[in-house]
Amino acid sequence: MSVVELKENSQAALDEGRRLLVEESKAIMDLSESIGGAFLQAVDILMQTKGRVIVTGMGKSGHVGAKIAATLASTGTPAFFVHPGEASHGDLGMITSEDAVIALSHSGGTKELSDIITHCGRFNIPLISVTGKTDSHLAKASTVILLNGVSQEACPMNLAPTTSTTASLALGDALAVALIRLRGFKPEDFAKYHPGGKLGSKLMLVTELMHSGEEMPLVPEGTSIQNAIVMISDKRLGLVGVVNAAGDLTGIFTDGDLRRKISPDMFTKEVQDVMTVNPKTIESTALAQKAVRYMQEKCITSLFVLEADSQKPTGVIHIHDCLRVGVV
Repeated sequence: MSVVELKENSQAALDEGRRLLVEESKAIMDLSESIGGAFLQAVDILMQTKGRVIVTGMGKSGHVGAKIAATLASTGTPAFFVHPGEASHGDLGMITSEDAVIALSHSGGTKELSDIITHCGRFNIPLISVTGKTDSHLAKASTVILLNGVSQEACPMNLAPTTSTTASLALGDALAVALIRLRGFKPEDFAKYHPGGKLGSKLMLVTELMHSGEEMPLVPEGTSIQNAIVMISDKRLGLVGVVNAAGDLTGIFTDGDLRRKISPDMFTKEVQDVMTVNPKTIESTALAQKAVRYMQEKCITSLFVLEADSQKPTGVIHIHDCLRVGVV
């Protein structure tokens, strides 16, 4: 191939890639304008489902369906993917009357879905179809039809699933995000399902990194300054918490306080005489990332962690522990 031919072919490939992206993005924009009552009905069905959301599809639609199921499961809606071929050979037993089914097929005529469609009708299982054809077998059997709005694939031969799978994937994401909002799903909830990798470190809770139990530096009010300093040295966190008779945190005394407040008569005092009252703390349900931001904002290195709706300390989180596992 000559240099000229190579350049021409490269430009043609670039033009084709750009054309596809424009067509697929337009399909999603059109879809955002067209969803309405059927979408809300589908969301309501999924919200009311007592069991699991079963997602199914064949071929490229199956790959998209598996991703939708994974997104739902990781955002508070229990879901899993069932391959329609395997469903016909025993996996229909995974789908119960407590479940709801999302079936993906652009044509709506995928024969491998027939047994699942029949199963849904037999056991009165809600069936949500994501399809491009309202007159298809799948659509006619559905409780709710979510049209992907695609009449032409971006594939130049109008054969390979391209625009239709992109639009169907976007619809699945839209359902998941709508459910996130309705369920009041929070970052702390998200953390439960994403313990690994960089995302997992960002979503770690303070309770996963804090020093608790025997590692927690605590002394009661009435403790001498000498003994408070010994506690700071033993626990190696740079501070000690002071608690009252009820076990509530009333203040902290840090190695910085020692340097700032040292005086000839200091060692005749008790820890509550020199402690910082109303210290900065964080709730036990908070993300470690929030603790890091708070410590950086206040120019401190440690925070006592308090039980929910309480002044009782349950641990201490140090900024070095957060940075060590990648929480920033």
